Amino acid sequence: SPVTGEASDTVAPLSSDEAVPTVVANKSLPVPRRLLWEVDDELQVAIDQAHQFANSIIADVDLQVVEFLDFGKGFIKKCRMSPDGFVQMALQLAYFRQQGKFDLTYESSMTRLFRGGRTETTRTLGAESVAFVEAVEAGAPKEEIIAKLRIATDRHADKNKLMMAGRGIDRHLFALYIVSKGMNRSSDFLNQALSVPWRLSTSQQPQDQTLLRKFLPNDVSERFVSPGGGFGPVADDGYGVSYMITGEKHLYFHVSSKHSAPDTSSEDFVKEIFKALRDMAALFK
Repeated sequence: SPVTGEASDTVAPLSSDEAVPTVVANKSLPVPRRLLWEVDDELQVAIDQAHQFANSIIADVDLQVVEFLDFGKGFIKKCRMSPDGFVQMALQLAYFRQQGKFDLTYESSMTRLFRGGRTETTRTLGAESVAFVEAVEAGAPKEEIIAKLRIATDRHADKNKLMMAGRGIDRHLFALYIVSKGMNRSSDFLNQALSVPWRLSTSQQPQDQTLLRKFLPNDVSERFVSPGGGFGPVADDGYGVSYMITGEKHLYFHVSSKHSAPDTSSEDFVKEIFKALRDMAALFK
């Protein structure tokens, strides 16, 4: 059964005097028309096989959608830290506690400063994040842990800014890989660089993704929140973590892994994430 973490009472209906923006239909669009398909025996077999294959993939997904209500970005900002960096360091601490090791970590960063820009990779794992986790696990003095956490979150924020400005490496590496394949040339460097698995794949998603929500008053929109969507693990033996920093007081997490992987458990990882967040918050109380 899913780990819900905390019960939520943050969603409430609109009162009768609160206006909701009207969405006007686009009358220039064609009327939907039902399509009729001719399916012969060969196509039906292919459809059935694809259906069975899809079901087997779905059944292997270990998904937990949870809400963390202890605190949100309001508390983190009072600690003078980046909310995204704080959550990312909590994921590093939680992952190390469960797996007993560090692994390559992916965070999606937007490159909207560029025409046609999509994403670049922020590599969360680094010397600063490792130093913070090791200080926590070694039982270092609180002041030392806070200092290392601040260094790690500041460094993470700097990385994100660099990625947004097109200073990343992973899209360049992938482009070089595609070119090498097109030229039928093998590169030991590219093969090695791209073969390291992303066992911890993460992404923060925005809450405001629809026009309807964007036009709601702040006091109303804060009551209409959604956990958003998630994604599967990139590596068969890893985790996919989509999270949303919603309002001032709570966080959402989508944690996915595969049932077939013997060393992962989305339920257990959620518990470690919550514990890491609480342990980090306790440093400032």
